[in-house]
Parts: sequence; C-alpha cells; structure tokens
Amino acid sequence: MQLKNLALLAAVAPSVNAAATLRFSCSQLVVERLDPLVNPGENPSPHLHQIVGGNAFNVSMDHTTHDMPSTATCTSCTPTEDFSNYWTAVLFFKARNGTLHRVNTFGNELGFNSAKGGQTVYYLSSGKVTAFKPGFRMTVGDPNIRTAEELNRRYKFMDFTCLASSMTRGGQTTYFPKQPCAAGIMVSIRFPTCWDGKNLDSPDHQSHVAYPNGNACPSTHPVTIPQVFYETYWDTRPFNNKAEWPADGSQPFVWSFGDKTGYGIHGDYVFGWKGDALQRAMDANCNSDLFANRINCPTLKTQSLEQANQCTKPKTVNENLDGWLQELPGGMPIM
Repeated sequence: MQLKNLALLAAVAPSVNAAATLRFSCSQLVVERLDPLVNPGENPSPHLHQIVGGNAFNVSMDHTTHDMPSTATCTSCTPTEDFSNYWTAVLFFKARNGTLHRVNTFGNELGFNSAKGGQTVYYLSSGKVTAFKPGFRMTVGDPNIRTAEELNRRYKFMDFTCLASSMTRGGQTTYFPKQPCAAGIMVSIRFPTCWDGKNLDSPDHQSHVAYPNGNACPSTHPVTIPQVFYETYWDTRPFNNKAEWPADGSQPFVWSFGDKTGYGIHGDYVFGWKGDALQRAMDANCNSDLFANRINCPTLKTQSLEQANQCTKPKTVNENLDGWLQELPGGMPIM
C-alpha cells in the first residue's frame, strides 16, 4: 500500500475524486512557545509549536488590525501569495533516563528534500468550493484527548504513519508508532470542509466548521470550503536505538503539551492568502505533482524551495530548546 495510496491523497471524503489537489512545501518559519489563535497575547503560550508560512506570525493576530498579506514581507511556502500560518505541536523523544530531546522536522522526500523542515500543505476539493475569507481561522483536534474512542468520535483523518521508506503509505494509526520507524514518522492532520458561512472564528475555534455528512455539508454549515491538510515529517531516525527507549518497552515519543499517547494530535490554521489567489487556484482546479516540487497552476506565483527556506522569523521567547532537557518547555507535565 504505497504508490496506490499516493493517488488517494486527493480524496476529501470516501469515494470522492478531488477536482483540485494543490500540494506544496512550507519550510520552517520558527519553533517557539506562541499560539496567537488559542492563547492570543500570551508570551509565552503554555506549549511549544512549529510554525510555517508568512513572517507576520505574531503573539497576537487580531485580523481587524493585523492584515497578514500586507504585513508579511516573506513566506516560507512556495506559493508566494500565501502568507497564511500553519502550525502544530512539537515532538519530543523521552530517553530511558528521563531526559527529553526535541525532534526536528525534515522536508518531504517526495519532491521537497531541500526544504528546511516545516511541512507539506494541501488544499483539496471535490468540486466547487468557496475559499476562506480574510480573518478566517480554525483548529482541529484537542490536546486534552487521551483515548482512541474520543478522538474517533470527535475527529476524522488525523493519524501517524511509521515510514519504512519515503514511499510508505498505509498502516496509519491514531497513536504514536510502537516500534522504530526507519524513515521517520509522518503526521497527517486534515481539517473539516464545511463552514457556517457567517463566522470567521468561534469561541472554541471549531464550531464554525463541520465535517460533511457523506459527501454533502450539513444544513448548519452549508458552505463547502477547501480541505486543508498537513503532512509533517518528524526525523525520529536519530532515536531508533531501542536501548535508549523506556525499559518497559513502551514507545518514547511525547507531544510538547505532554501527551505520550498521540491522541491529542491537533493543528492550527490562520488564513492569509493575498487577494483572491486561493479562490483562483480552486476555480482553476489546480493540481500539483505528487512526487516533485511542481505546482501545475498558471494563476499562482511560486518561488523555489531555496527561496522559501530563507523566510524565517527570530524567536521572541527566550528559552533553550536544543540538546537534552530535564522537562518539556513550559514545564508541561507528561501524562
């Protein structure tokens, strides 16, 4: 289940062939303890994130005063009109002696080898969709979940793939892999595809969007939006020596918010495309090569991976994130 599963990446829902499959690389912008969506104005936020996209990312991103396309001066994504921000929690390795080491991201080896970390971003559709409006933002997942039952009841299409090679697809789990992964761990996060058509956000950052019922959006959320989909490649290869894993044989990875199960998987998204660029791309049914750094979309302007790598942002939170640590950043308890 490798090559044939790559063709299924464009599936927004079962038995639906996507009309648009926009796939591109976003290099690492910054790794730090900020979350302007869930914890606006808090410096630092409770747990660590890895962020990609436009360099307008900040501690507080009120869309009424912070216009991302006009504020940003660069983007770490290859479409140069995309100043959105995409972020997830950070993976850590917990050694047998209890110390912790941050796991780095690396470029998707299917076309994006030279990317400096970050993640692969997709925008998928199964027909006519309405692009997000300025100020739109959402989250998916819940860092407090610790059981498969709750994750599967509330969310869809969020999983881990233990990579035997860069071509591995299939064998996904909703929990951290329990064995060493020869080519790293791929984490996939997919957002809902239905919007209420009114609210750019909601108090929980999720209620204004919903999953479809089959192939149709519910009446409460009638507007079909593109599916935003992240693939993050975590370089767990330096930590594959089982002699350094916990003595009880359990898996050694933990999210930066203290989750050792993996079920608390979640992602954050703040829309920041310039003008009508995303709508044009969706209307044109743009697609991308699944094995190379090639966006087949004449309506979009793009840059090279090397240019995207140059867009970074200095950390604003002064704390040590490298080497072996005695605790997770922010002192997050592991449970």
